[in-house]
Amino acid sequence: MSVLVLAYQDIGYVGLEALLQAGAEVTAVFTHEDDPGEEIWFRSVAELARSRGLPVHAPEDPNRPEMAALVRSLAPDFIFSFYYRHLLSGEFLAAARRGAYNLHGSLLPRYRGRAPINWVLVNGETETGLTLHRMTARPDAGDIAAQVRVPIAESDTIRELYAKMTAAAARLIAETWPELAAGRIKEVPQDESQASYFGRRRPEDGRIDWQAPAKKIYDLCRAVTHPYPGCFTFHQGKKLYIWSAGCDPDPETRTPGTVLSLDGEKGLAVACGRGRLYVRSAQWAGQEELAGPELVRIDLPAGARLGNN
Repeated sequence: MSVLVLAYQDIGYVGLEALLQAGAEVTAVFTHEDDPGEEIWFRSVAELARSRGLPVHAPEDPNRPEMAALVRSLAPDFIFSFYYRHLLSGEFLAAARRGAYNLHGSLLPRYRGRAPINWVLVNGETETGLTLHRMTARPDAGDIAAQVRVPIAESDTIRELYAKMTAAAARLIAETWPELAAGRIKEVPQDESQASYFGRRRPEDGRIDWQAPAKKIYDLCRAVTHPYPGCFTFHQGKKLYIWSAGCDPDPETRTPGTVLSLDGEKGLAVACGRGRLYVRSAQWAGQEELAGPELVRIDLPAGARLGNN
């Protein structure tokens, strides 16, 4: 039962690892060259594949004719895509004699599209999951082969949620592969009436709107904190990144973006459209990150207004 794997990041790493541990005959691995402009915080799929003696390919475009010819020559029974970033052509997918499957980081049909793990935190969701689905011409729309649910704690940051998702991905592939190979999986069509789509997040999407409720800003902060670009605001032309925060209600009406106080335990309090945000870790652009008592060096006195360029 031959398998072609396309994978990247930690979820790609554990997906490939789970297939190998389950005895799948992986004939080749497609991955990506690391981007020097991106923080590489995850394990290398390429290194794992090479350590197992597998051919590794990292084409800029997997849909080029020579790549399609390579895949046809491999004649895989299955193709798996685990957090691979390129869309695959119909010709590429058709090379899989028993089907091509993608592992998507949400409970499809909800959160189709890019960056679903970030988006569920931005939107304050309390649950997400992973879906193994058949790949079709429409991204993230194919029949569902398997799903696993993952709870989201209110304190989870993107790094913590990604770790939960990675562990769940390893379990899902390990449990599903024998059933899929044996032909015992009954796939279920997605309910289009429940579908939602979210696009790629850009660094500019991290700009804080202080008119929003404090809980909404807190959710944005934990969704794009390290290793992502972070959320940010401005003060007197200087850009301030906020990496860690908390929030609570505020019965008083305050001007959103106003610095209220610096609490040694909670952090730098800032008024929001509703409630207060407590900044626990922050840095001015180009300077060091400060947290805890060191936040006094941020030098934002009570009454300062954040949010203006």
